[in-house]
Amino acid sequence: MSDLFIRKATGLVRAWSVWDAFIYAAFSINLVTLGFYIFSQMYFLEGGLVPTLLVSAVFILFEVIVYAGLIAVMPRSGGDYVWQSRVLGGAVGFILAVTGWWFILWLWVPIYADMLRHIVITPLLGLFGARDAALWFGQTELGLFVTSLITLALVSIFVGAGMQWYARVQRFTFWAGMAGLLAIIAVFAFGDTEAFKAGLEANSVALFGAAPGVYDATVEAGAGTTFAVSGGTLAAIFLAMPYLVFFNLYPNWGATLYGEVRGATDFKRNFWGMASALIVTTVLGVLFALALDRGIGWDFYMQANAAYWNYTWGFTDQAAPLPYWPNPALFAAFFFENRAIQILLVALISLWWFGWSGTLFLSSTRVIFAAAFDRLLPEKVAEIEPRTRTPLYALLLMVVPSILISYLFAFNVGADPDGLGGFRSLTLASTLVIAVTYLGTSIAAILLPYTKKDLYEASPIVKYQVLGIPLITIAGVVFGGFSLFLLYQWLFDPNALYGIGYSINPDGYKNGGSIVFILSLYAIAAAIYFGFRAYRKRKGIDIEKVHQEIPVE
Repeated sequence: MSDLFIRKATGLVRAWSVWDAFIYAAFSINLVTLGFYIFSQMYFLEGGLVPTLLVSAVFILFEVIVYAGLIAVMPRSGGDYVWQSRVLGGAVGFILAVTGWWFILWLWVPIYADMLRHIVITPLLGLFGARDAALWFGQTELGLFVTSLITLALVSIFVGAGMQWYARVQRFTFWAGMAGLLAIIAVFAFGDTEAFKAGLEANSVALFGAAPGVYDATVEAGAGTTFAVSGGTLAAIFLAMPYLVFFNLYPNWGATLYGEVRGATDFKRNFWGMASALIVTTVLGVLFALALDRGIGWDFYMQANAAYWNYTWGFTDQAAPLPYWPNPALFAAFFFENRAIQILLVALISLWWFGWSGTLFLSSTRVIFAAAFDRLLPEKVAEIEPRTRTPLYALLLMVVPSILISYLFAFNVGADPDGLGGFRSLTLASTLVIAVTYLGTSIAAILLPYTKKDLYEASPIVKYQVLGIPLITIAGVVFGGFSLFLLYQWLFDPNALYGIGYSINPDGYKNGGSIVFILSLYAIAAAIYFGFRAYRKRKGIDIEKVHQEIPVE
């Protein structure tokens, strides 16, 4: 077997505890970054945030069961790629995992950067009195590209330093960031709405150059929002979930790292590590929504978001009265007159971005590494830096293409004179590729007890059954069905709600270019797989036999 892989063992070490994996899962469904960012874009949907959070969490718990079970059976770095290639075959495993974990994460760089400038850079620069710099970062294409380069530099440092060092960063930013999050929830819960109005007016005008009367102007500009804190029919809740899950679908994001987590064969510990992150984040999301409604009014928050995004997305030529993204942390800071307290509150919340930033590439490098270890990429990619135990060449395969992608995205290369179309429109459907990868893993989970019977029966999850049916199979069916529902809504958009796929609704967005774009990514992955399989065969190595074995960490 040792002749099949590049070497006898991967060379990676179990540097993380299950607690570190929990923090990583909590950062992966980050309420402050992904959560606030996605909530702000849901103003036009029906239903309510609280029930949508709760119902989606129930379905995502089945995802956690799937991934906790597969980790316990095969706790190897590479996660989805390893499981799919061993259960569904090398071609399926490589094409789905490489596209979902490698190519697509390039496109997330400008998204992470957009959150960096709106959550961290713009509010802090404004509070320090650097108005022009704050607005340049927050409003310009060049500002987004520069922020993308800053993001790439920070992420490269965090990931390149190794799992052990990054765990220290996570622990500090988690606890300090949690203090900041609980603080803003408390500020909203006990704050006075009139005090907020006065603080918003004074600070937005003085710090960011808004016109006087900004509160009333925002209410007028964002009139007509429909997304509420609670309530809504079951149909409305289900139609809100395809938007919300861009935030909370990822408690399993660290699954590709479990070859480097101690105790990964323990199903219960794996489950609770991810499930606790989902539960805690969901509870915090509910508390945040209720507190914000109490302190500043949910309607105003949605109106501010509508005014901002309608202008940003080109639905109106009326600039938003607030010249910055409606950042809840900044709103909480406006309850105070003391500048030091304002800066401290925003700085604490900003730490959520820094703790989360490593999720951009850390998981992906392990998928690339695992594929290279199976000889489906050049051997150099599977090399490990001996001091940090990091696959640096795998990291480079994430960083270098991301520079080009960030440029194309930031400047929307190819757009018409009105700013329509362009590279950004091509990428709209791309994030759903991650859900396609998860669907592949759900199918692998369904089949595992039957196609890999010896492996399953020797695993710790064999005792978890319902009416004689393996729990992992049941969870795979439920989460796989949920994934199919999401993919149908995103791709065909029958209610014209999401605007990322090719809508079958006559009034919906026909984004055929994005569908072609993601299909081309799958085609590139297929070309790499079959090209390397043919190359290795000429060298006397049968890739199909490689995928019948499980590498040693």
